[in-house]
Amino acid sequence: MAPKSDSAEAIVLNFVNEQNRPLNSQNVADSLQKFNLKKTGVQKALDALADSGRISFKEYGKQKIYLARQDQFKIPNSEELTQMKEANAKLQQHLSEQKKAITQVEEEIRTLQSNLTLKEMREKEAMLRKEVKELEEKLETLRGGVTLVSPEDRKAIEQIYSEKLGQWRKRKRMFKDIWDVITENSPKNLKDFKEELGIEYDEDVGVNLQSFSDMLPQNRKRPRGK
Repeated sequence: MAPKSDSAEAIVLNFVNEQNRPLNSQNVADSLQKFNLKKTGVQKALDALADSGRISFKEYGKQKIYLARQDQFKIPNSEELTQMKEANAKLQQHLSEQKKAITQVEEEIRTLQSNLTLKEMREKEAMLRKEVKELEEKLETLRGGVTLVSPEDRKAIEQIYSEKLGQWRKRKRMFKDIWDVITENSPKNLKDFKEELGIEYDEDVGVNLQSFSDMLPQNRKRPRGK
């Protein structure tokens, strides 16, 4: 007599057949907790099913291993196995395509999430408009010929510039005096000697002291030769 569908035996039998793999009583009890079956009840159902021949079992020492009866399952022939393998290959291919599609969708979502929202775009636009307005105001000021440097700042800058030119002129003169003393009685070609020592004149590097002096206002220029 078949067990009632809601009885412990029926629940255990259905589970063992669905799993179709070796199980012990603990495996079955853990998996069937949602049916409020205790381990003792599960063990009793397994033993009853094994005794009635509805499931198979083997003993390994003190432990019993239960398994669904294999004669109840249809064993596919070679042709059916080939068809199943082909179907499985198609499913695997379909799964791979679906995973690839999911990856693409996730990338699109990340891209969209990295873009500015409408609110952020409006805030950015307002900030840029403010910057443009400030730059346009500065440009208008420059076009109007307004002096952006105060007379005091201009005078201080000219003073520093003039002092630096004076130091340049002084060091240039000091080098000339020393060079003249060193080379006065030297038998060497002065050009070759200069290159040997790695010395470069201002003119050698395209620099002219007078051109920098000419940048000063007329009232701050030193007379030539001084």
